[in-house]
Amino acid sequence: MILTNELCANLSDAALKKSKELGIDISFAICDENGLLKVFHRFGEALVLSITLVPGKAYTSAITQSKTKDIALLAKEGNSLMAIQSNDPKITLVAGGYPLFVNNKIAGGIGVGGGTEEQDCIIAEYVLSVFADLVE
Repeated sequence: MILTNELCANLSDAALKKSKELGIDISFAICDENGLLKVFHRFGEALVLSITLVPGKAYTSAITQSKTKDIALLAKEGNSLMAIQSNDPKITLVAGGYPLFVNNKIAGGIGVGGGTEEQDCIIAEYVLSVFADLVE
């Protein structure tokens, strides 16, 4: 198991650290490779909507092995994944979800929410860098 409790705690700490640097409260989630929730935190006064969106972002990234931002583009009318979210209501097409890979194999997904799209992505990308350092 790659996503141990210790690793998940380190990733949560990294998300919190970066969110404090940006001066925002966030929610943060980690799912395993099957999209099953491992960790969820609502830090401070993160947006109430983030309680629903963030686990969905982690789930979507894990099961699609893609960033939610990329899935949203593919889900537009006429594109290859059009209406994917109507087939699986847990799919979330909001930026801030990123897959976690180890040796090119899906290990899970993370979701960040509470800031702007840019802030959520900055935090998620920071968490990805910490993840890469920890699993080397």
